[in-house]
Amino acid sequence: MFSSDSFSLKGKIALVTGASYGIGFAIATAFEKAGATIVFNDIKPELVEKGLAAYAEAGIKAHGYVCDVTSEEQVNQMIAKIEKEVGVIDILVNNAGIIKRIPMVDMTAAEFRQVIDVDLNAPFIVSKAVIPGMIRKGQGKIINICSMMSELGRETVSAYAAAKGGLKMLTRNIASEYGEYNIQCNGIGPGYIATPQTAPLREIQPDGTRHPFDQFIIAKTPAARWGTPEDLMGPAVFLASPASDFVNGHVLYVDGGILAYIGKQPK
Repeated sequence: MFSSDSFSLKGKIALVTGASYGIGFAIATAFEKAGATIVFNDIKPELVEKGLAAYAEAGIKAHGYVCDVTSEEQVNQMIAKIEKEVGVIDILVNNAGIIKRIPMVDMTAAEFRQVIDVDLNAPFIVSKAVIPGMIRKGQGKIINICSMMSELGRETVSAYAAAKGGLKMLTRNIASEYGEYNIQCNGIGPGYIATPQTAPLREIQPDGTRHPFDQFIIAKTPAARWGTPEDLMGPAVFLASPASDFVNGHVLYVDGGILAYIGKQPK
């Protein structure tokens, strides 16, 4: 039966990868406000320290761990440590990711593999590590940050689009394989979000005009703006909460309407 508790995360332990700042930080903050205990990782000690300071400034007691999520050994050690020090993970958000904006013919195979490793292999590795604990608890939520690029292509992002398309299908397969254990695996597909990663695309030009890509995104988005990390908070809480217990294998696009829009007719 639906109640106000349907969106509560009270008593839950949530791991958000790469959540020292940006989208991951916003999602973790929303989870904490809904009652969850927050655990996060980053690849460098200084990033974890920066994240812990940011959470503390926001009045949030978070648990930070240094871990390279592309390393199965490091991930297994981190999950074991979290289970010992904090508890068994109820909610996983595979947020850590990278993008390399390089034309395909100029991109090396090594650069392509690096993006696939971080954006696709790592979610597989971390999900694989937390699923046994979720099975033991009889419930679990996995949220993969999939991106609009799991549906669209664009110049210079061949590796990123390939990885996110693969992550969409990994999401569906986890839902298919582990749904019977009361584990729901869904994705969030952000549109263009104003974060430090996208800041170069929003810089004002020397002549005072908007960056050409900035103009392009505004014109392609019915909402006529970039999204913010805060725009992802509600969708993330929904997919992490009991309110979404019968939602599985779905990608929720939070894109201001881009995927629904063909664009304006030229004048």
